[in-house]
Amino acid sequence: MYEKILLAVDGSENAKRAAKHAIQMAFLNSNAVVKIIHVIDITKIKSEVLNPNLKAERENKLKEVEAAFKRAKVAYEMKIEHGEAGPTIVNYANNGQFDLVVIGSRGLNSLQEMVLGSVSHKVAKRVKCPVLIIK
Repeated sequence: MYEKILLAVDGSENAKRAAKHAIQMAFLNSNAVVKIIHVIDITKIKSEVLNPNLKAERENKLKEVEAAFKRAKVAYEMKIEHGEAGPTIVNYANNGQFDLVVIGSRGLNSLQEMVLGSVSHKVAKRVKCPVLIIK
C-alpha cells in the first residue's frame, strides 16, 4: 500500500484533520513513513520578523500536528520549505517520489477558487501520485 506519504500542513483545522487521515493511512502499512511539509510563504516572512508572535503561533500549530504523530507512534519527518505553497508542494512531492499526498482543503467558495485557485486543487492537478484532499 502507501509507504511514502507526504502530508502538507498549514496549521489550519483542515490540515489537522488531514494529519489524522495521514496517520490512519500510515497504520495500513507498518513500513509507512509520513513526511510532513509546511511551506512558509516568502511574502509573509517580513511579517514574522516584525511580529514574533506570528512565528510562535505557526510553530505551535505545527507542534500540534507533530504531537498527534508522536501519540500515534507513526514514523514521521518534518520539513519546512519557503516559497509559494502550491508549486513548492508539487515540486517536493514529484521529486520525492511519494506514494500519496494528503492535504487539507481550505473550503473556498467557487468564485474564490476560480479567481485564486486553491492550493489543494493545484497540488491534485500537478503531482504524479494519488492525492487525498480532506475537507
